[in-house]
Amino acid sequence: MSSLKKRETGRSDTAFWEERRGKIFASRGGWVVGEAVYNSGYSMMDELVGRASFFQVLVLNVTGRLPERRLGDWLDAVFICMSWPDARIWCNQIGSLAGTMQASPVAGVSAGVLASDSPMYGVTPLVAASRFIVEALRQKKQGLSVEAIVEGQKRRPGAKPVIVGYARPIATGDGRIPAMVRVADALDFAVGEHLALAFEIEKVLLTQYQETMNIAGYITAFLCDQGFTTTEIYRLFSVLVNAGIHATYVEAADRPPESFFPLQCEDIDYQGVSPRVVPEKG
Repeated sequence: MSSLKKRETGRSDTAFWEERRGKIFASRGGWVVGEAVYNSGYSMMDELVGRASFFQVLVLNVTGRLPERRLGDWLDAVFICMSWPDARIWCNQIGSLAGTMQASPVAGVSAGVLASDSPMYGVTPLVAASRFIVEALRQKKQGLSVEAIVEGQKRRPGAKPVIVGYARPIATGDGRIPAMVRVADALDFAVGEHLALAFEIEKVLLTQYQETMNIAGYITAFLCDQGFTTTEIYRLFSVLVNAGIHATYVEAADRPPESFFPLQCEDIDYQGVSPRVVPEKG
């Protein structure tokens, strides 16, 4: 037991674990045979099935809170934005490779999802983006200007600021944001203080560095305004790339085996040790 847990419980090093030995402690619910399946106080068959959307129940599973239907619809739309059927995308390539090797769809999609847990793309940048916008709003409320907030993200004098949630490595701009703004407007979501600040930061970056917000910056600012924590956002979006992986897995699996992106030896730019003569056995 950690020293923190010992301080919290005021008990010996093993008491916390001993009282849980051979038992499963659950606070979210479970199946009461012959009665109902409960989820955070809701009867799943009576109160959720056919009444709540998949994404409403996903939020319930992650947070213990059942959101309103329009937030579930917003999440439905943003998950579509975040998972494309393009085999060039890193996690989707893994799905394609699994398909061309005739691995099971579960193995292929799961492997692709694991590859998306990366600080460079996929779900993990949402963590850094949400931490940034929360801290930026705190700084603004303490009197710091938006320009000063941006300046504070420079790693060295004269360099461009590096802010997760802004800029993209290949394209300029992010067409997913206007699409999601239309969805949010149609669902009658107001622009909250995190999202308003995110757009202010974008104006500074666009004017000074020709950089714009990307979808990670938009998602996290929007969800912070809806009361989600950084941890909840990370958990909620843990499989956000699965639909694109499904598509590329199926496309490759339905073709002849090993036909996805085949290479010949001369296609490899080998820069290692030169070929050597293997001596004959004496």
